[in-house]
Amino acid sequence: MSRFWKIALIVIAVLVVGGVAFRLLHKPEAAGEHGEAGRRHHAGQEASQPGGSGGDNAPVPVTVEATAKQNVPVYLTALGTVTALNNVTVNPQVAGQLWTINFKEGQAVKKGDVIAQIDPRTFQAAYDQAVAKQNQDEASLGTAQSTLERNQKLVANGYVAALDMDTYRNNVAQYKATVIADQASARSAKVQLDFTKIVSPIDGVAGIRNVDPGNVVTTTTSIVTLTQIQPIYVIFSLPEQNLETVRDAFQNGADKLQVIALDRADAHPLDTTGFLQVVDNQIDTTTGTFKLRAQFNNPGSTLWPGQFVNVQLRVRTVAGGLVIPAQAVQRGPDGDFVYKLQPDQTVAMQPVTVAGEVGDSHVMVSKGLADGDQVVTEGQFRLKPGSKVQALKPGEVPAAPTASDADKKKWKKGGGRRGNAGGGGGG
Repeated sequence: MSRFWKIALIVIAVLVVGGVAFRLLHKPEAAGEHGEAGRRHHAGQEASQPGGSGGDNAPVPVTVEATAKQNVPVYLTALGTVTALNNVTVNPQVAGQLWTINFKEGQAVKKGDVIAQIDPRTFQAAYDQAVAKQNQDEASLGTAQSTLERNQKLVANGYVAALDMDTYRNNVAQYKATVIADQASARSAKVQLDFTKIVSPIDGVAGIRNVDPGNVVTTTTSIVTLTQIQPIYVIFSLPEQNLETVRDAFQNGADKLQVIALDRADAHPLDTTGFLQVVDNQIDTTTGTFKLRAQFNNPGSTLWPGQFVNVQLRVRTVAGGLVIPAQAVQRGPDGDFVYKLQPDQTVAMQPVTVAGEVGDSHVMVSKGLADGDQVVTEGQFRLKPGSKVQALKPGEVPAAPTASDADKKKWKKGGGRRGNAGGGGGG
């Protein structure tokens, strides 16, 4: 055998002997460690078992609130569109060169305000001519009347023939008719002259103008669009199954049906309360809905034409409705339920029927609860049927544990090891 293999065998033998010796020396310590770990695991299992030596059956702190009775308004909700009360496109009524624009875009204008001016010189000349013709014919009428009166005195003496008297009377009648026609022509010319001043037909807000001064406009030229926004309309639709409810409330209600317009987030009303004005006379067969229109005074101009709003139509008021916080209602596989506080300070799952929302934070319950029942509003995620609870009022918080309570809790979780160790030392 070569020297290399002899050295190799010696090294292997030394390693084997050393490994065996190491296991023999450390076996009791390892066994002790595994025994301690086993005891700790067993103590932990006991502590985790309900009712065990380390069990913690303290009640769960939850917030509870009693049901309350109140008059609850019932609303139907929909998405509505704000529509102007009047929308007028202003066109000239005579043709001519546009001299001036007397409004600013977006400006509020009043009915009768002059918002534009067309060159009036041609129309002024026509009016003056008509007035002059009227004056001329009135003078001729005066002459004819004087002639008739003068000849009526002479006809009795035979100085004037009766045939000539007929001519004089006819001349007077003819001139009277001519003067009446002249007056009509003068009024027509005056109207055309007045049309050179383009006036606002409504109270409203001016939009963006469509023509600039200096352009020749005709009766088909659009100057600007005026929109009346005070008051203003909101048009919305409801499903046809609500038609009977709305019609009965609209026709038989003592008061007008109130309508509230909210912003897109349902956060706050956009204007003072409006009132339902019209229920449409037909149902849309395509969508199965019917239209309604409400009117708002809109004093602050918060509602704007074309704006989308959330609409709440108040159809009736439930007297003595049962109201609870909305956060108390939980949804389960069998429907809505609440955790109801029992006399023994435990909770039970109580199915409920929600009839509608009351404001932003409460709901009305039609079935499942009675007046005075207490329901859990916070802390439901820690509960199950039969859980023991510590009922707190809204705004209350559970008291912080004291040092002695913390020591007792540690004593229970430790499985009494501290006491056992002290007893062992005394023995």
